[in-house]
Amino acid sequence: MSRMTARLSLRVAAAAAPLLLLPWAAGPARAHGAPTDPVSRVYACSPEGGAAGTAVCRAAIAANGAPFTAWDNLRVAGVGGRDRKVIPDGRLCSGNLPAYRGLDLARRDWPATRLSPGGRLTLTYASTIAHTGTFRLYLTKPGYDPSKPLAWSDLPERPFAEIKDPPLRGGAYRMSATLPADRAGRQVLYTIWQNSSTPDTYYSCSDVVFPERGKAAGAKRSTGPATSASAPAATPADASPAAPAQGPPAKGATPAGPGSGGRAESAVADGTPVAEATHGGSGPSAPLLAGGATAVLLLTGGAALFLRLRRPRRR
Repeated sequence: MSRMTARLSLRVAAAAAPLLLLPWAAGPARAHGAPTDPVSRVYACSPEGGAAGTAVCRAAIAANGAPFTAWDNLRVAGVGGRDRKVIPDGRLCSGNLPAYRGLDLARRDWPATRLSPGGRLTLTYASTIAHTGTFRLYLTKPGYDPSKPLAWSDLPERPFAEIKDPPLRGGAYRMSATLPADRAGRQVLYTIWQNSSTPDTYYSCSDVVFPERGKAAGAKRSTGPATSASAPAATPADASPAAPAQGPPAKGATPAGPGSGGRAESAVADGTPVAEATHGGSGPSAPLLAGGATAVLLLTGGAALFLRLRRPRRR
């Protein structure tokens, strides 16, 4: 190899290496997300969610045939607002994606978050890269039966809240809304995030529990599989205060069960964005950092090769 050829190869490698730092080169590091408070089924049953060892999550994982490792990737392309035509009844929680079919199991023991009817909801939706789009929040109708597969007829025609282009701060979107006042017992908070900067729409089911009618509203005390809602501090735009709890809140915001515990659990409990707890900060995730490391190694090797070629050859 001539010195000119070696120098040309080094220049090409040095120019190409920074491309590994771009988001598209990292694959899974591209913008994904899911609700972490109230905790969604997909996150609760993920390795980071703390409830993978519960009976319902074990059943869901068995139905999938694989764990919910990609908890932030439940998305369908090309829906364009035609959710009720594209996603069939009984497949709302999975988005009709086979890799997430276990989320559609009709059971009463999904990890759930206790809420107050008519109270203030602060939804934390973990993500890694900002995207424009609209979040639509639905709550199942009064009389919803959790022992039956979730159907579109279980949801009102219109969402109780619609939030467009919320800011991504610290690895999560945080949105506030007033909950309907006529719900009781176990319900499902159904979140649709329709991107406008990508063709993707994200779907998620978060199980929630309201006090039964006629009972004291211990809004944030957790018993059984239900968990307490740990809402982050409201932004100045949130004029309505959160509904007061009738007692001390439960200590854990992730689902209780054999799999509870770990860093992600404390992150949800204290309001820290899950994206930070999982990826070590609100910056690039692990695959993106791996791409950067590859670039550094390539540049280092190229520099060593260049110096070696510059040495005079012994005759």
